[in-house]
Amino acid sequence: MVTKKDRMNRIAAVCFAAAIASVAVPGATAQAAVAPRIDLRVLVVDDGGSSVEAITAELRDTGVPFTRVDLGSGSRPVVNAAFLADTVDGRPRAKFQGVVLPNENPFGAGSAEMAALAAYETTYGIRQVDAYTWAHPGVGLEYTDNGGYSGTLDGTQAAVTAAGKAGPFAYLGGQVAFEDNSALIPESYGFMAKPRPGYTSYVDAPVGSGRASLVGEYTHDGRSELVVTFGYNQHQQQFRLLARGIVEWVTQGVHLGQERNYFAVHVDDVFAPDARWSKELNCTPGDYACAGGEGQESTIRMTAADAQYLAQWQTSKNFKLDLLFNAGAGEEWKTEHGNTDALTAQLIADKAKYRWMNHTYTHPFLGCVQDTTTSPWTCTKNAQGAVNWMSRAEISAQIRDNNNWAASKGITTDRSELVTGEHSGLKTFPQQGQDNPNLAGALADNGVKWAGSDNSREPVQRPVGAALTVPRYPMNVYYNTGTNAEMADEYNWIYTSRAHGGSGICEDNPGTSTCLPAPLDANTGYLGYIVPAEARTAMRHVLNNDPRPHYVHQSNLAEDRTLYPVLNQVLDSYRTLYAPSAPIVNQSMKETGVELQRRAAWNAAVAANQVTAYRIGKDVTVKAPSGVVAPVTAPAGTKKQLLLGTADFGTAYAGSRSTWTAPELLQSAVTLHMP
Repeated sequence: MVTKKDRMNRIAAVCFAAAIASVAVPGATAQAAVAPRIDLRVLVVDDGGSSVEAITAELRDTGVPFTRVDLGSGSRPVVNAAFLADTVDGRPRAKFQGVVLPNENPFGAGSAEMAALAAYETTYGIRQVDAYTWAHPGVGLEYTDNGGYSGTLDGTQAAVTAAGKAGPFAYLGGQVAFEDNSALIPESYGFMAKPRPGYTSYVDAPVGSGRASLVGEYTHDGRSELVVTFGYNQHQQQFRLLARGIVEWVTQGVHLGQERNYFAVHVDDVFAPDARWSKELNCTPGDYACAGGEGQESTIRMTAADAQYLAQWQTSKNFKLDLLFNAGAGEEWKTEHGNTDALTAQLIADKAKYRWMNHTYTHPFLGCVQDTTTSPWTCTKNAQGAVNWMSRAEISAQIRDNNNWAASKGITTDRSELVTGEHSGLKTFPQQGQDNPNLAGALADNGVKWAGSDNSREPVQRPVGAALTVPRYPMNVYYNTGTNAEMADEYNWIYTSRAHGGSGICEDNPGTSTCLPAPLDANTGYLGYIVPAEARTAMRHVLNNDPRPHYVHQSNLAEDRTLYPVLNQVLDSYRTLYAPSAPIVNQSMKETGVELQRRAAWNAAVAANQVTAYRIGKDVTVKAPSGVVAPVTAPAGTKKQLLLGTADFGTAYAGSRSTWTAPELLQSAVTLHMP
């Protein structure tokens, strides 16, 4: 949603309309005797508005180094020639490869700072992004009263133009739909206008019988500006779709950092039954906190038909799920049901179609020994007052026995990966404020390097002994529901007020949840309300360069198969929005763990100013501390210098080449040769 600050920016922009015309821009200097060095760093001039904040977040989250100048700070540096450029080893140096401004001139009419910036951009061929401005001739556009529009843009069906597809937004399928999540709240405001000479439209939308621009490139006076004429924040889908292209445009296709669109889905509790929600009790019988549930327990478990449907669905969607299994729980179920289990037989027959992951043998709680006679439960203690913990031997057996069962069935697993039942063994607030001290040793006993954690509790990767956690997003498709009606009923209980028959949790925690205005219809609420909401949340993660996997439960693949509508909406929408050059990256938990580990090391090195990277002509040099792998994006055709000869650099994604890279043997830096 556009903030009050953004609306003030639009008003202020009117005052700045003639600024560029009034700034004296020095002519370009003669070609230097040597090519200049251009550092791979972006300058961000920040006015505190949400549009600059969004681009800053994109730079940060993709690993692009940037320097932020806070316009509201009295101690900020002055943007002058010395701030922007100097000389290193006798070579002219441009300290920034691109510039992000709140609008075309945030310094004011006749500003010496804007004159210095314009001269810098002209001299070194540096590009400038105007994060949000109004439509007027100063940015290459007609006023909106000449075939344009100004106002709310909620629900606008914009599109990438032919020039946009041939340029910075080639990775998109063509549609750029503006969000319209609430009829009660304006979510985006902006200007659509016709281009003037020197302006090339990249994204436009219908206005009357024609079309008008929302994003485009304005080339004038030896400079190039990417002009954006609508307000946005970092979470809105219209910005997320364009964010990659904005960075690629301002950096001219070569920069530190890389971006992918990730989506992986873990299905927990495979082979084990899950307890069922009670509409009458508003709790889950079998749960210690479900008063009155004794004798009313019911479970949800996939059937062989559900497994067959899963295999067919995967093929039709070209998307593979991760099956996190509890073999011992499955064996217990089999014993209780006549020693037959068609589900397990079917999944084993199709074992090569899935990625499999250890979820412990029988899904016990691996932390402290629980006292469930109280609500909430507590950790039991011995006579000396010390917490009773599940032993290292017991934890290790849970991991080992599940691995051995899988091996006996010919199921391939990566033994370095583990997700414990309910993420147990890891600290669980408020009852268990530390990891089970026996957990790290048991992980080491079994070669576990990557332990799944709950992102809603612990969003940051951390060590558990020699292992590292991998945070996972819980999807709002509940483990204890097998039908759409059960989903709607439990959702109503959680998200409606007491006056509407709900739990009132939303009233008690207004900062973390919002009450529904009225209960959802039991027959239509899940598909009509919950599915679109959950798909939007998942899509936001996908488009945010976020590799964290999502997790659900086998119960969501049973009965009404509640998970599929969410996955269908995410996958189908994504493949409409993006070109084949930018496919969803569905990677293993280990690969995600490595990605998060590398990002943490990279971000620390950048924050400590330990990275040196620059471009001289067509050559790129990157130096980072020993052991730190650098993320780099470069144009197609780029080669990496080896000790002898060169090799193709990186992997193709979204029209560029990118990867994590380090110096080769006997090299002190990464050297790339662009085409």
